[in-house]
This record gives sequence, C-alpha cells and structure tokens, in this order.
Amino acid sequence: MSDEKLQKVLARSGLGSRREMERWIEEGRFTIDGVTATLGDRIGRKAQVLMNGREVKLVFDKESQRRVLIYNKPLGEISTRHDPEGRKTVFSHLPPLNQGRWIAIGRLDINTSGLLLFTTDGELANAMMHPSAQIDREYAVRVLGNVDEAMLTRLKEGVLLEDGMARFTDVQFFDGEGANKWYHCVVMEGRNREVRRLWESQGIQVSRLKRVRYGPLFLPSDVPVGTWKELTPKEIASLGKMLSLKEKRPVKLDTKEKEVLERRYKRQRSRREVGGRRKPAGE
Repeated sequence: MSDEKLQKVLARSGLGSRREMERWIEEGRFTIDGVTATLGDRIGRKAQVLMNGREVKLVFDKESQRRVLIYNKPLGEISTRHDPEGRKTVFSHLPPLNQGRWIAIGRLDINTSGLLLFTTDGELANAMMHPSAQIDREYAVRVLGNVDEAMLTRLKEGVLLEDGMARFTDVQFFDGEGANKWYHCVVMEGRNREVRRLWESQGIQVSRLKRVRYGPLFLPSDVPVGTWKELTPKEIASLGKMLSLKEKRPVKLDTKEKEVLERRYKRQRSRREVGGRRKPAGE
C-alpha cells in the first residue's frame, strides 16, 4: 500500500516530532480533503491536508531527505521555534532549507549550553527522542557544595522528584578543586531540568551545565559555541543503522546550494552567550 500514516508524513515534512503530530491530530488541527483528521488516518500523494485551515506541503517517503546538524548552543537561547518575548531561539542561525524544516532533537533550557541536534527527518527525530530507544545524554556539570560517595550512590540508585523517580545512570568526578568541581553525569530521559533537579535534591547548586553527548554523537571540538556543523552522509547512515531506520539515499545539493551552504558555514562566528543569564525557575 502506497498510503502512509498521517502523523508519519507530517513528522517527515518537518512540522514536529511524531508524538507532537499525534497530539495535534487529536486536537483537531488537521483536515484531509475537507474532513477532520483522526489518529490512524492514512494519506496518499493526492490528498489535500490543511493545518488550521492552511495547506501543508507534504514530503512522502520517496522524496524525503535525512540531514542532521550538530549545534553548539550558547547560553541565553531558547529551544522553541518562536518566542513571544522576542528572544533568540536555537533556530535563528541554522541554514535555510528548500524542503521541510529543521526539527530539534530534544531541548536544552535557556541556561544550559552544549550539544543540540537537528534533523530534517521526523522519523529519525522520533527514534532519537522516544523513551523506548533508551538513548543516553551526557552532561558536564559544575557544582557548588560538598559531594561525597554516599551522595553519588544515592544519585545513581534513584531520587524521588516531584514528577517521579529519577537517577543518573552514571556520574563521575571530572575536574576541579575546592568548592567548585566538575562532574560528568548521564541520564536516559529528557525530563525538564532533570539534571539540575537531581543535584538540587542533594542540596548542591549547579553553576554551569553543558550537554556533551547525545547517544553516539559527541560535541566536536571544531564546532565553537553558537555554530553548527552538518553530519556527513556516512555519519548519517551509521546513525540510521543504529536506530534500525530504513536507509535513505544521500542528499544531493546542486552547485549553487553547496556554495551557499559553504559560505554560511564559513561566516559563522562563536557566540558564547546571548543576552544576560536568566535564573532558572526554582533556583
């Protein structure tokens, strides 16, 4: 059957993750050929899909692209696509696309810096974020306070937070002397402010937080703060294989598109912090 599930096509078309699309379908935002869409609906190439009354440009499997960016997020940027307060978002400096749109794989709060991944492929984004994938996230964290082995054991065994049990699957001392020390810690979920809240549950203050790894992808040393770098076709193929995704042919840019992308890449400048540091809620 050539028809595909609506939420799958919408996610691939760059509107958001598959879970977001399922929620939006349940909220009645979409129509298919004039009829309100429901979960489970399938569509073909001839279907007209509207979101909130506007036609959606759909990307079906055969013409879809799988591109992935590594972005080194500075402090002060927010991870939403648009901000009513007019603050800079992580999407502000990404290269433009001729097809679909960039989808953020997970989020980082305004006071967290480091590795943030973007893709044009909703299926890859869904696979990277879905809890069943059990993909770990590693953070470098600078803490203020006395940390002992008993505390580290508690953090690895599990702590009851307001939204349930949470824990580090690993936490290791990294560097530092005196009151300020750096640790590397790993979580398997993407809950809001989870790393900060775990340390705070032990009376420890987090003064710096930076994501350095998401699954198999590390933050490279050649991607300065505030800049991006696109994964190679070989790296993307390896990531897709790890996630058990169907292989896609490499993206082929024409000469003009390559030149524009190369110029944008070379013109990037490091941006260590955007605006003033905002105090996270609850600190």
